[in-house]
Parts: sequence; structure tokens; C-alpha cells
Amino acid sequence: MPDSIESGFHNVRFPLALAAGARGGPERRTEVLTLASGREVRGAQWAGSRRRWDVGGAIDTLSKLHDVIAFFEARQGRLYAFRFRDPMDFSSVSPGAEVSAADQELGEGDGTQIRFALRKAYGDVWRAIGSAVVDTVRVAIDGVETTGWTIEGGEIVFAEPPAIGVSVTAGFEFDCVVRFESDRLEGVVEAFDIGRAVKIGLVEVAI
Repeated sequence: MPDSIESGFHNVRFPLALAAGARGGPERRTEVLTLASGREVRGAQWAGSRRRWDVGGAIDTLSKLHDVIAFFEARQGRLYAFRFRDPMDFSSVSPGAEVSAADQELGEGDGTQIRFALRKAYGDVWRAIGSAVVDTVRVAIDGVETTGWTIEGGEIVFAEPPAIGVSVTAGFEFDCVVRFESDRLEGVVEAFDIGRAVKIGLVEVAI
């Protein structure tokens, strides 16, 4: 069931069958200033990337068009965010590989810290993971998988703090939190049982 409407977020996932053929990916905002010399000065306006998709390509029957309209109406257009599995990037490892407790480095124990934020590395850039799929999460301390933890938001919370100097790692699948890009959803019925959506834009939102 959806979370309370006051939260602005419904804890439901956009149906995977309606997300097939999604087009999109990460977007960054960079300001580029060209000097008189021809040299450039570049500055990042966003701390991280924001993802966008068009999922309209999967809508090819009247039944699917009905289902996406129902989902859109339940979210009241742009009003309530929801979960979406990015078909190109939804795991702590590359596509096809099995999640393991050693996939991503979360930090190092200091004997007192019990909270470690879930994150994924892209080279030297880290992405915070706020919507892990709970039943896929695996956690290890110094390479030994453990069950002495819970998840609160985007953090692993240990019952006992990891010892000084030990590595804390985790593996997981995750969703993005998104909203509809528009308050309008436009569909076309082309023939009997053949329907399509002109465009269904989804935009990642901060959580």
C-alpha cells in the first residue's frame, strides 16, 4: 500500500512490464564559460547526476495503455513520487553479475559508528543509494557476511558497532525515486487492442 499522502511519496514500483524499452539515463548540469583566450572554465552546478527516462516505448497494447493510465491517476500526475527500476543501472554490480556482500565499500569501523550509508562507486565518484530493495541487501564486515543489521532509509544500522579498522561492505539492488515529468499523459488508440503512449517522461527526485 502507498505511504501516507503527506509524505509526497508512494512506496510502489512502476510496473516492470511497462518499463521495457525505457530510454534515458543520467544528466548533469555544468556551466561552461569560454574566455577571450578561447580557454574554458567549467563548473558543476549539481552535486550529482539526475536521471530522466521516457518509458512510452513499452506501451503497445490498449491493455498496457489502460494500466499506465491507472498508475498515473493513482499518483495524481506529478504530485506523488514512486519507485522505478532503471533497466540499465539497478545493482551494486554490472548487469548479469550476482550481488555479493563485498560489492561496494561503505566505510571503515571506528568502534563506535553504527550507521553506514549505502552507496555505489562509479570510478572515483560515489552515488548515494536511498531506495535499496531490502530483501536483496547483503552486508559484510571484514569480508565476513553478517546479519546483525537493519536498514533505515539509505543507511545500514548495525546492532553493534564494527571494530576499529575493519572494512564494511555491501551488495544490493536498488530503485530510483521518480515522478512523472508532466501532469498530462497522452495516449493513442490506433486499432482494436492497439494503443500507444506518445511520451511518458519520468524524472528522478531527491529523497
